[in-house]
Amino acid sequence: MRGDSRPVQCCVARMTKYNASIQSTLRQNLLDWFDSHQREMPWRSEKSLYRVWVSEIMLQQTQVVTVIPYFERFLERFPDVESLAEADEATVLTFWEGLGYYRRARLLHQAAKTIVSDFGGQFPKSFDAVLGLPGIGRYTAGAILSIADNQPLPILEGNTIRVHARLAGVTGDVQKSGTQKSLWSLATSVVDPERPGDLNQALMELGSEVCTPKKPQCGSCPVHGVCNAFQTKRQLELPYSSKKIRLTPINESVILIQRRGKFLLRQCLDGERWAGLWDFPRFQTDEDGLHSDLEAMVHASTGLSVEIRDTGWSTRHGVTRFKIHLRCWVAEKVQGRLRKTQENIQWVDRHKFEDFPMSVTGRKVATELDSLITSQALFP
Repeated sequence: MRGDSRPVQCCVARMTKYNASIQSTLRQNLLDWFDSHQREMPWRSEKSLYRVWVSEIMLQQTQVVTVIPYFERFLERFPDVESLAEADEATVLTFWEGLGYYRRARLLHQAAKTIVSDFGGQFPKSFDAVLGLPGIGRYTAGAILSIADNQPLPILEGNTIRVHARLAGVTGDVQKSGTQKSLWSLATSVVDPERPGDLNQALMELGSEVCTPKKPQCGSCPVHGVCNAFQTKRQLELPYSSKKIRLTPINESVILIQRRGKFLLRQCLDGERWAGLWDFPRFQTDEDGLHSDLEAMVHASTGLSVEIRDTGWSTRHGVTRFKIHLRCWVAEKVQGRLRKTQENIQWVDRHKFEDFPMSVTGRKVATELDSLITSQALFP
C-alpha cells in the first residue's frame, strides 16, 4: 500500500541537490558497492578515450550483454581512431550489423574523421570539443571524459534518471525540461571529485542491475537507507513519464528478384530507415499486399516487369516505433532492364551477401534464402 508522501512531495519537488550528508553516503556506499560488484567489461579492463567512446555509443539503447561481442569484434578491426576514420562507410556498417540504430555507426565514423582532421588523431579532452563531435551529447561527453580521463563531470541517462528520481523523490515528468534540469543538478551535486568515472559507472550499474524499472531489488541496494522512494514505498511510481512508447503496426513486403543466378539488392538512401545498408526490394503495403500493387511498385522503382507469388514465409519484428509484419514474395518472371541511373541497386551473387552490410531483416531473408529455394523449388 502506498504511504502518505504528500509532505515529502512538497519538499522534494524543489530539490536540486543532495545535502552534504546524503552526498557523502551516496559516494561512499556506491563506490564500495561498485568495487565489489562491478561487472567485467572489455572497455573497463583497458581504458582509453577511444575505447570508452566506442563503448558508450554502442551502449546507447542497447544492453551490455549484447554490446560486448560487437565491441570486441569492432575494436579488433578498428583498434584506433585512425583505422576507423580511414575505413569506408560500408565496412563500418558491416562490423556494426546486428546492433541496430545504425545512425550511431555513421555518426561514429564521421566523428572519427573529424578527430583525425581537426585534432591530429588524438581524442580531445576538452568537454566543449567532445560535445561538438557528431553523435555526442552532454551525457556521452561526460561519461567519456569522467570514465577515461577522470574529469569531474556528471552524467544523466535512462538508468541514472531512474536512480536519481527515486533517491530524491522527484515527482515531475522526466520528459519535461524543468525536471531534466533538476535531475542534472542532482547528478552534478553528487559527482565524486576523486573517482568521478567510477561513481558514474556505479550509478549506471545500480540502475541496470538493482534499481530496475519493474522489480527493483531494494534489499540489495547499497543506498536504500537514503532513498526517498524506498522510504515512501513509491519505487514503482517513480520516475514518472507522460511519454509512453506505442508501436505502430505496419505491413511490408520483400521481393526476391533473381536473374542469371544473382539477386537484386538495394542500398537504403539517406533519410530512410537503415540508411547505408543493403536490403532486398521492400515496399510498405496494406494488410493483403496485393500482387498487382507489388508488381507495379517493383516496375516503378526498378524498371523491371515481374510476376510474383507469395512464398508463405513471413516474420515480425520491432524497429524504433514500428511493429512490422514482413512477408516474402518471389518474382517468377523477370523482364526488362534495370535502370542505369539508380546506382544504389545492383545484382549480387547470393554467396557474396556477406560482403554487403544488411538490415537485420534483410540478413534474415538472406539466411532463409537457401531453405526457401530448396523447399519451394524457387528459381529452377
